[in-house]
Amino acid sequence: MAQTLIWSKEALDDIAGIAEYINRDSPFYADQVAHRFFEIGNTVPTHPKLGRTVPEFNDPQVRERLVYSYRLIYQHTGETIHILAVIHGSRKLDSIERFDR
Repeated sequence: MAQTLIWSKEALDDIAGIAEYINRDSPFYADQVAHRFFEIGNTVPTHPKLGRTVPEFNDPQVRERLVYSYRLIYQHTGETIHILAVIHGSRKLDSIERFDR
């Protein structure tokens, strides 16, 4: 059964920033990358356990899907999937806000 999907403001801001950066060199690829984030993110509720557990959290409810060289990080809480952040794979994951269970 599919879950409810909620995109955090932070994740949407991350995608906008990534697209803006790529857009400097290629508007076409900026659009393609942003589209792919949403395409992958929208499949998460159907298969929430498909992503790997985020190593920094070691919490089976916080998972990630890789999109190009980026990490789409989400939390599965009951009937809801929260997309928490989209970060470059080389960037240190300082902290992202998780949702209480």
